Amino acid sequence: MDASEELLKNLTEVHGVPGYEHRVRAMIRGYMTPLGEIEHDKMGSLICRTGDAGPKVMLAGHMDEIGFMVRHVTAAGFIKFLPLGGWWDQVLLGQRVIVKTHQGDVVGVIGAKPPHLLPADERKKIVEKKDMYIDIGATSQAEVEAAGVRVGDPVVPDARFIPLAGGRTYLAKAFDDRVGCALMIEVLQHLAQKEHPNVIYGAATVQEEVGLRGAGTSAEVVDPDVAIVLESDIAGDVPGIKDEESAVKLGRGPTVIVYDRSMIPNLRLRDLVIDTAKDLGIPLQFSAIEAGGTDGGAIHRHRLGVPTVVIGVAARHIHSHSAIIHRDDYDNAVKLLIEVVSRLDAGTVAELTA
Repeated sequence: MDASEELLKNLTEVHGVPGYEHRVRAMIRGYMTPLGEIEHDKMGSLICRTGDAGPKVMLAGHMDEIGFMVRHVTAAGFIKFLPLGGWWDQVLLGQRVIVKTHQGDVVGVIGAKPPHLLPADERKKIVEKKDMYIDIGATSQAEVEAAGVRVGDPVVPDARFIPLAGGRTYLAKAFDDRVGCALMIEVLQHLAQKEHPNVIYGAATVQEEVGLRGAGTSAEVVDPDVAIVLESDIAGDVPGIKDEESAVKLGRGPTVIVYDRSMIPNLRLRDLVIDTAKDLGIPLQFSAIEAGGTDGGAIHRHRLGVPTVVIGVAARHIHSHSAIIHRDDYDNAVKLLIEVVSRLDAGTVAELTA
């Protein structure tokens, strides 16, 4: 396991749903501390500053992963929950989860009424989250309370990082967006060792999955001249997806998101990314997401506006317990980002909004 794989493993296996990112923040702070001056906002976003002079370049990846919160405990000892972030009902049943309590971790499984007890017509229907529960093996409310579970406790997917066949693809939870946090850390590690024509702010933001909240507050801290949002993107290379719906494939290079519901990128910054990838011989893919947004949606509207672009690493099965990325896409994203940031001198940044 090399340093990049270890970084991805460590970041994806740590737990941190929206509003409860403290464990992730502590880990990222450990990586950031040797690289520059640490700042933060009052919501919990963490910001590392490196560089002496020039335009302020913000690299943003969000720390939070999708998860759940304990909403209610029934008299029979079952936990009702609400989602933190977007969950597709079909990926939930039978999945193991961990309730993070003041007494420690409590493992459970998501369940619903057994199909054996349903009429034939109901078996064909999708079970909705409101009809599901978390079962920790208790038989009463008192047993749940004795285990340390309280209303408001966060719940996370129980999943580990696994290299898959051939060793170039990885399976893990939370690639959305710990892959962006990893990219930010690796770029900071590289550029902290060399001169660059700008001041770089690596921002690990909070609560992206519930409304881009930390992006707005961290932009207030940085007040950036230009921003690059680092994200997981949606791979379209699984059965049932046509190229015109998504041509993004694992192993075919990092992506530029040309449209999402929260932002259209600055076109000159987009072109700089495209030209840089061409100069480096890095394959580049393009993505348009009609039903999602990124931290760029908040950052690009900061004050008078910030030229912003989103660079992603494609992932299959995001917003589930286990997603898959390709190491080649990650490595090429690191190389691309280092060069793009190195080209963002005062003149280039001024031209983005001339």
